[in-house]
Amino acid sequence: MLEFSRLKIVTVLLTCLMFIYWALPNFLSEEERASFPEGTLGQPMSLGLDLRGGVHLLLEMDFDKYLAEQMENLRADIRSLLQEEKIGYMNFAAGPKQVSFTLRRETMGENTLRALMRKAGEGVEYQEDGDNITVHYSDEQLKKMRLRVLEQSIEILNRRINALGTTEPSITRQGDNRVLVQVPGLKDPAQLKEILGKTAKMTFHLVNANVDMDALMSGKAPLGTRILEGDAASSRGEGLPRKYAVFSRIELSGEMLTNAYVTYEQGEPVVAFSFNTAGARKFGEITRNNVGKPFAVVLDDKVITAPVIKGAILGGNGIITGNFTPATANNLAILLRAGALPVPLSIVEERTVGPSLGADSIQAGKKAALIGVVMVMGFMLLGYGLFGIFSNIALLINLAMIVGALSLLQATLTLPGIAGIVLTLGMAVDANVLIFERMREEMARGRTVFAAVDQGFRAAFGTIVDSNLTTLIAAAILFAFGTGTIKGFAVTLSIGIISSMFSAILLTRLMVVIWLKRKRPKALPI
Repeated sequence: MLEFSRLKIVTVLLTCLMFIYWALPNFLSEEERASFPEGTLGQPMSLGLDLRGGVHLLLEMDFDKYLAEQMENLRADIRSLLQEEKIGYMNFAAGPKQVSFTLRRETMGENTLRALMRKAGEGVEYQEDGDNITVHYSDEQLKKMRLRVLEQSIEILNRRINALGTTEPSITRQGDNRVLVQVPGLKDPAQLKEILGKTAKMTFHLVNANVDMDALMSGKAPLGTRILEGDAASSRGEGLPRKYAVFSRIELSGEMLTNAYVTYEQGEPVVAFSFNTAGARKFGEITRNNVGKPFAVVLDDKVITAPVIKGAILGGNGIITGNFTPATANNLAILLRAGALPVPLSIVEERTVGPSLGADSIQAGKKAALIGVVMVMGFMLLGYGLFGIFSNIALLINLAMIVGALSLLQATLTLPGIAGIVLTLGMAVDANVLIFERMREEMARGRTVFAAVDQGFRAAFGTIVDSNLTTLIAAAILFAFGTGTIKGFAVTLSIGIISSMFSAILLTRLMVVIWLKRKRPKALPI
């Protein structure tokens, strides 16, 4: 245990220097970091919501609305199947959770209901009450749909928030119906809520120019037509938004969009967009066949704009005009690029943490860490003298290694994470205490200094590994099953345990061995 090759010494020292280098940006101000040549310093640790300030939102999805849309699609599929097979039916209706109809069995021929329902899609079940048939999704299929919709929503929320230019957003699933969104450092919560609150389902419709103003104002639309309001952009500052009569048929879906970005036309911000190959072809056909007709762009059941088609638009590119500001145009472009949410999300909980509160938390955390380190170092110095100094040097290196590892991994530091660091520093000297006390016991038995030191490190090694390994297992379980700040605590605790084993077993032993070989003492100063 007292032999160190030159390679091992160099490896230990280089490891310490690397982690100190990675930790250095956290101890410099922004001005001091800027004074270094670009690329020579790493990034400081990312601070969590409770330290940096930001926005905390808990969103709940409206799965019932999504299910009602799916039942409407299922109704259309079943109707098409019955018509294809020339099977008679009546009293066809789609409810929020089931489709029902009355079957005319004499028209079924060789068809069986089971075979038809299998064609209707995965997880479709049915019940028979005489000729009355009720169709619905199985409980297992509903669970799959709910989970799939939630995962799709999280992916789209991620794309929308990242497009805002924020760093380290945390978007996690809460149960089977909610999504927790935490965005540290965000200065404009209203913009985030606007971005997240919109489903961003975009469709293109032809406008029914034959509907008169009285029908528009009364909301009475003829068959196959919907009365929709224009949003703030389409009103152009003229007071109340306009109303539009658009054909219910969706000519083109926003799912075919491949890109959207802000540009300027005659000094006004507009949103340019482009379709994929299939969308471009369809867009070209629509504009070629409907020259001179208004063409409405509808976002979440509101008309953004309804320009008149002046000619065929080939190539799949177009622009959306309106009374946009640069900010509203940018928000719309973000929504279109990220894609439509599969289900509406509503905010059920909102918290905003101010930067001043985060700064107070950082100062309190620094103060707690400083007090903890000073008290532990004082205890080791008084209890073990010179060997206590060795232990204290290793403790400071341990702190630098924790901060350096968090910076290198760009792990998010939270207030519980600071608690994990303070706890780790308090526990870090446990290994040294075990080693030094074993040395005392060996000296009391009459062993030589070298034999006592060797036996102290050798005998305590197994105990140190066992105690730290059990703590590491507990931290791994916290990380696997915890969320948010619990994960932050587990990360700092795990890094602290690994670094403390390095500093206590390798670094402290290296300093003790160098001192022994240089001084050749007759007694240990502990």
